[in-house]
Amino acid sequence: MLTLDQVKSKSAGSLGKLHPVLQAAADELIQRSYAKGVPIIITQGMRTIAEQNALYAQGRTKKGPIVTNARGGSSYHNYGLAIDFALLLPDGNNVSWDMNRDGDSDKVADWQEVAALAKLLGFEWGGDWTSFKDYPHLQMTFGLTTAQLLAGKRPTEQQMQEALAKISANEPAEEQGITIMLNGGKLTTGLVENGTTYAPVRAVAEALGAKVTYDAVSKTVNLVKE
Repeated sequence: MLTLDQVKSKSAGSLGKLHPVLQAAADELIQRSYAKGVPIIITQGMRTIAEQNALYAQGRTKKGPIVTNARGGSSYHNYGLAIDFALLLPDGNNVSWDMNRDGDSDKVADWQEVAALAKLLGFEWGGDWTSFKDYPHLQMTFGLTTAQLLAGKRPTEQQMQEALAKISANEPAEEQGITIMLNGGKLTTGLVENGTTYAPVRAVAEALGAKVTYDAVSKTVNLVKE
């Protein structure tokens, strides 16, 4: 298994030019994801306007699929206020963008676990967007539009301190890992957090004969037992 230092070293090249608050948040996200058994890598950080325009051309005037609707200057990457992530595979050399991958075998998709941790830290997740969904994308806007940033406006000192306070305040709650048994056999793992027991709903429901579906639009988990 990769050590935390090994995992962090994989992202070092993408963090250096980020806004200091984004650096702190990204580093914390890497650590918390690793603690959950989901190592990640930051694949994109600061991006120049020229690099953004080249990316925008992909799928339009250049070969490849369309991966962004943002021209140069209209992406938060251009101001060091956004990152993209991927799942780091056990060999430490390859990555995965498989949103259904469950590398830690807890019956919860690794991608969703990372997105949830990121939002606790104050990130906005591109997977929550209603139009063009950008699942690897995380950003902090500080209430500023890209037009304002292009004009030279930047986060205030108060905004930065509030963001850093949120990163510190949302430290992982004390939790205790537990084993969930069904008819004497291990079904899955869960945790007890501040007196409340949590278990992966899919694992428990399917073991009891229920069908589980998820509606991403309404963010609703549906259980149907015939």
